[in-house]
Amino acid sequence: MAPTLPSFDVRRLRSYIFRLPLLTRIVLILVALFWVLELQQIWNVVQWGALIPNEINFGTTLVPLLERFESEHGTLLTGAMFAGPLSTLPAAGYLLIERGLFRQNTALLGASIWVFVLLGVEGIKTYKANPHFAISTYRIPTWTTPLIVLLFTTALIPNTSLLGHLCSVGVGYTYGLGYLKILAPPEKVLRWIEGKLNLLGRLPHYVSIDQKTYEASVLALRRDPRLLKIPPYLSTVCILVGIVWLCLLPLNEYSRHTYISENALLPGQVHTYLGGSEQHVFNAYKHEVQALAKSSHEEIAAKLCEIFRSVGLKAATQKYEYQAAGHKLGGENAYAILHAPRGDATEAIVLVAAWTNMDGDLNQSGVALALTLARYFKRWSLWSKDIIILITSDSKAGPQAWVDAYHDEHSSLSAAPLPLKSGALQGVVVLDHALDHRFESIHIVYDGINGQLPNLDLFNSAVHIVNGQMGIGVSLQRMWKHDDNYRERLQTMLRGMVSQGLGHTSGPHSSFIPYHVDAITLQAVGNGWHDEMAMGRCVEGTFRSLNNLLEHFHQSFFFYLLMQSQRFVSIGTYLPSAMLVAVNFTIMAIALWIQSGRPLKPAKASTAGGKPKKLEAEVIEHDGMVAVVPKQELTTVERKLFLPVILVVTFHFLGAIPLYIFNKTHQDNLPQALTFSALANVFLPTLLAILISGYTNLSTHRLVLLHCFSLLLLGMFLATLATLNFSLAFLVGLLAAPLSFVGIPMAAENGDGAPKLGVPRQVVCNAVLHLLSPPVVVWAVCKVVGVDAGAVLAEAAFGWKVSGLWTQVVVCCVWWPAWMVAAVIVSPAL
Repeated sequence: MAPTLPSFDVRRLRSYIFRLPLLTRIVLILVALFWVLELQQIWNVVQWGALIPNEINFGTTLVPLLERFESEHGTLLTGAMFAGPLSTLPAAGYLLIERGLFRQNTALLGASIWVFVLLGVEGIKTYKANPHFAISTYRIPTWTTPLIVLLFTTALIPNTSLLGHLCSVGVGYTYGLGYLKILAPPEKVLRWIEGKLNLLGRLPHYVSIDQKTYEASVLALRRDPRLLKIPPYLSTVCILVGIVWLCLLPLNEYSRHTYISENALLPGQVHTYLGGSEQHVFNAYKHEVQALAKSSHEEIAAKLCEIFRSVGLKAATQKYEYQAAGHKLGGENAYAILHAPRGDATEAIVLVAAWTNMDGDLNQSGVALALTLARYFKRWSLWSKDIIILITSDSKAGPQAWVDAYHDEHSSLSAAPLPLKSGALQGVVVLDHALDHRFESIHIVYDGINGQLPNLDLFNSAVHIVNGQMGIGVSLQRMWKHDDNYRERLQTMLRGMVSQGLGHTSGPHSSFIPYHVDAITLQAVGNGWHDEMAMGRCVEGTFRSLNNLLEHFHQSFFFYLLMQSQRFVSIGTYLPSAMLVAVNFTIMAIALWIQSGRPLKPAKASTAGGKPKKLEAEVIEHDGMVAVVPKQELTTVERKLFLPVILVVTFHFLGAIPLYIFNKTHQDNLPQALTFSALANVFLPTLLAILISGYTNLSTHRLVLLHCFSLLLLGMFLATLATLNFSLAFLVGLLAAPLSFVGIPMAAENGDGAPKLGVPRQVVCNAVLHLLSPPVVVWAVCKVVGVDAGAVLAEAAFGWKVSGLWTQVVVCCVWWPAWMVAAVIVSPAL
């Protein structure tokens, strides 16, 4: 007999409607009411209730519920979940993607969002009971049903939001898997509310919390082993979001135009007069400098002091000598002080010109221009601050020796004291003009030691004077041509991050910044039509602005990233990217801590008489909740903390050994030391694992705790470092990111308690670790950039000895110990 279509029965429909739960009835009435209100023209219901990314309001709390969900979860819990997580999470996901990623402003309205949340929940429930349905010979997972409905809805119904429905299905899937049930209100609180208000007796069709058919409980979820599968994915998301966050910074929406915060500076508001006859004075001084090119440091200093005294300035010299990486670097500084006619010698600004610049070239025009400006400034009576003209023998040791002695922080074995001093230093401008022809633009160098930066007001004032008043082009980070597009902004920002992360001396100005003296270097580059007098007027205008300062630079930013001469990002915008990279280590450390307190699962299910052993379970009750939980999940393993803590602390103290070696080795032997260190890192983890195993039993729980404490310290160090040197913390965090994922899984143990690690995983982990060991990374970066590794290490040793550079401390005492712990954990010897 052929099947017949079911007939429509009004009585069954009426019976179903009368049996609807309370909250479902309220939602249906609200849907009908808003549909009727949409017909009138006085009040725009669509505009009021729409979810518009740029016009977010609280009128979007319409919560359409299905009868089945309320019957299973209860009226009160259903209302709480849909008024809370199940309503805000889809909206938050939609706003984040629509406005943050796509930069669109598409309004969203309708009850379909909540329908797809419930479809996602039902899809997961169906998948657990019936994983597949068959179409012909194909088996299709039942959890894809909401996605199929979503595709048909998008294709057949106009004005539907694919993104909004995808967010809803994703939230429904997450809730169905049980990951969002931890956000549900405690049943004890719900029962207390029901009892106090007598909701079951007062409200018809109310579904009590005791009448629901809730599948799982929060208590069982706490012990759900699936929770420990989330942290690796969450850590990966944190790393990827941190990288994407950094890549978004060059966009106009995230960066800002530079501005002057200190109104007293008034950059570009005065007329500069350098020129005319001063050009002849400059030419004469330049001839004097060229004549002294091959003279000794003592002869050069004596001649410079003679020139200073000839124009009526007090002059003095300072000898210094440093020894680092087996080489001696010495010289003699010459400086003069122009006492302010209208000041009391309590403040001073400094003009610096190194005899040789950072590239080792004779700074002939820079020194000559400094001497010319000293003679020129002497004729003016408007100065309220002393002016110090400093000529150093080189660009690294000389400025450091002078500023250390100025603040009485020098070593008498390395630098002589200063016979002449003035007041507190308010600002420093360095002249670097080694060209023997006209220049095209001015390259401003601003990076200080250990990533410290000058106050942004000083940089902005120089840019405003050089580019705005004098019409000279400005370049940063050796980006000679800048079209102000996204690619070049990103490239400039990344170059600045690399320079800041290295923390080395980038110019004579770098030595002043650790003493909270804001300093920049003006470097003439290119072949153009600007002469030395144009650069001199730039210095004159900058000094006139510094002369206006009423107090030390403090109003503008000290932490920023520049991506163009007039575009920057402040610390509040870029810091989350480094924090996200650092927090991934903390997330994995917390997961490993939880994992270490749980018993190990056997490698295979034990059998007795050919039959698998039944899993023992226990029924527990807590705060009115009842759950059936395996006894193994309720067992807590005692954590033995002493050995892991001692090992982690020992590894970090052992970082002092490579730190000492690389700072004390002769420069000629530094490449061999780097090669030996890279080779030693191949065998050292295995040797340490054998040595430790010979004295104690390295069980899986101890190795998990060892990895936990190592990642916890690494995350703590990098999060703290990010507030001081963002770039170094971000770079080290990215290079150390694989350490979060190469540890021992909580797998089976041998009878003696030794950990088991699959051979393929062990091979992959060891390969990744040894490719990302600190010596290999240093060697690879030097090869890619095309610089000598020995010169880089010698520069680091010089910075450690002379400038107080601590980049190698981070590498040797933070990154390397964490790497060594991970290498020991995956060592073949265990």
